[in-house]
Amino acid sequence: MASRRHAREITLRMLFQCDLNKDVDLSTVQSMIDQEIGNPDLRQFAWSLFTGVMESRAQLDDRIESISDNWTLGRMAAADRNIIRLGAFELLSTDTPNRVAIDEAIELSKRYGTEQSPQFVNGILDRLFPGNESSEAKDGSTE
Repeated sequence: MASRRHAREITLRMLFQCDLNKDVDLSTVQSMIDQEIGNPDLRQFAWSLFTGVMESRAQLDDRIESISDNWTLGRMAAADRNIIRLGAFELLSTDTPNRVAIDEAIELSKRYGTEQSPQFVNGILDRLFPGNESSEAKDGSTE
């Protein structure tokens, strides 16, 4: 499977691994991405998502916690927490249309989370952009 969805999935795995094992170094992550993704453009996409989330993790975590009523990141399931970080990074720091970023995060949560994860992830990411005004600006739609 050579797609951006696959690159996001590999990125999520690496974020999850680094979240639970603080001793993982960047060269190990880079090697794992290289082994899992053959296409150089998709490898670069996955690496840019991973490094972007890691570099802005403190700001992402602050933003996520500020909109997560009654939830701290520590209380969230590890898979959900990292899916939300990845989705939030795409929403806030890339040119991925908001609807695509949220849909991709929901798909990841269906695969890696619990039965309630898709609704939880969707709810948190939707709150980053109340009314989804930013989705209109990024994807050109006016719906």
